[in-house]
Amino acid sequence: MPNIVGTPPHCGASGPVGPHVLSKDAPTEAPRLGSAYWRLWTAGTISNLGDGIDLAALPLLAASLTRDPRLVAGLATAAGLPWLFFALVAGAIVDRTDRRALMVRVNVARGLLVGVIAVTAATGSARIWSLYLVAFALGVAETLFDNAAQSMLPSIVAPSLLELANGRQYAAEVVGNSFVGPPVGGLLFAATLSLPFWADAASFFISAALIATLVGSFRPPPRLGLDGQPAPRRSIRADIAEGLRWLYHHRVLRTLALLLGTLNFCGNMALATFVLFAQEELGLTDTGYGLLLAGMAVGGVIGGLIGARVAAALGSARSLHVSILLNGLCPIAIGLLSSAWWVAVVALAEGIFTVVWNVITVSLRQRIIPDQLLGRVNSAYRFVGWGASPLGALAGGLVANALGLRAPFIIAGVLSLLALIPAAIVLTPANLAAAEPH
Repeated sequence: MPNIVGTPPHCGASGPVGPHVLSKDAPTEAPRLGSAYWRLWTAGTISNLGDGIDLAALPLLAASLTRDPRLVAGLATAAGLPWLFFALVAGAIVDRTDRRALMVRVNVARGLLVGVIAVTAATGSARIWSLYLVAFALGVAETLFDNAAQSMLPSIVAPSLLELANGRQYAAEVVGNSFVGPPVGGLLFAATLSLPFWADAASFFISAALIATLVGSFRPPPRLGLDGQPAPRRSIRADIAEGLRWLYHHRVLRTLALLLGTLNFCGNMALATFVLFAQEELGLTDTGYGLLLAGMAVGGVIGGLIGARVAAALGSARSLHVSILLNGLCPIAIGLLSSAWWVAVVALAEGIFTVVWNVITVSLRQRIIPDQLLGRVNSAYRFVGWGASPLGALAGGLVANALGLRAPFIIAGVLSLLALIPAAIVLTPANLAAAEPH
């Protein structure tokens, strides 16, 4: 079951985008994504390939240490907790620093952290609690990196191209993270337990090196006082409060954040013990589990490539409603199926509109949130939207332990369908149009 993430993969900027001054007779050219965008796209693709390898290998390593669904689900809980405890602070940091430099430092740190897992796997010293610690630390790094990446994108992409840019980013993310990476991770894990983690660590270092080649400063504009001069720096707490207030008073974004939290809670309820479901209910091997993840990712690739067109054809409001509908119906179907092939087919349809949701909502935020607030408001948005993920993973482990490995899918699907009610009330074409800057 694909997870709604609301976060673009690794992306960056090399300079601001502003209006072009043209002479009366000068030919106009359609805006392009630009070389800086594609350089960061390449860095993200490499890193996401490593993430995809890890996506299959880490649950397999956990499952080799314990068969308790609660302990396996605890790994997803540990990885998601930073969105509750650190996301708001991360947003304030992103709005205070050079976003490119921050991304480089964080990726180096992530490479070292994954290297720790590789060493423990190679030496036979891996323990479930040590995986929790590293997963939590990687989650902290993710709150910084993803927030900085998302906040940088509007600096290099014209507003009219944000859907296209985000769609390309998501397509690359899904290809690496979910389509190519997982089967490779399953194969590498079957060969040598530590090999997939060495590969993931290398991908972070390569990605950091590519990001470091971008020229320029990517620090957000300073906050100005009434006299037009830079205002004194305030406390982290005051900066966080400003971002929270901005989100709270924006009805559309506030509703989208709450809906994202609901869908991520439900998605992680199902995904937390998915490795056990695949092995025990579907009868898959380690390699088969990686191939299943790859098959399920096809919908995400399609959604990334056609997301902008789907949103234009159906309209943003209807596209969001269809996404919620499929995020309810598809998990229920998966919970009732016993064929890995049919699980992949059902998840394909869900994956298309999961990415369509991401393309629409991320692009909307990037257009309407002021740049000097983008990190903080994004962090507040994701605090609500992603903070529910570890709670869902915890609930999934408890439900699977009490009611069986199929129960989390069915319960998650029913809860997701209930999210259609507030979506129909608030996410109307008129409300979404009114939220756009004019």
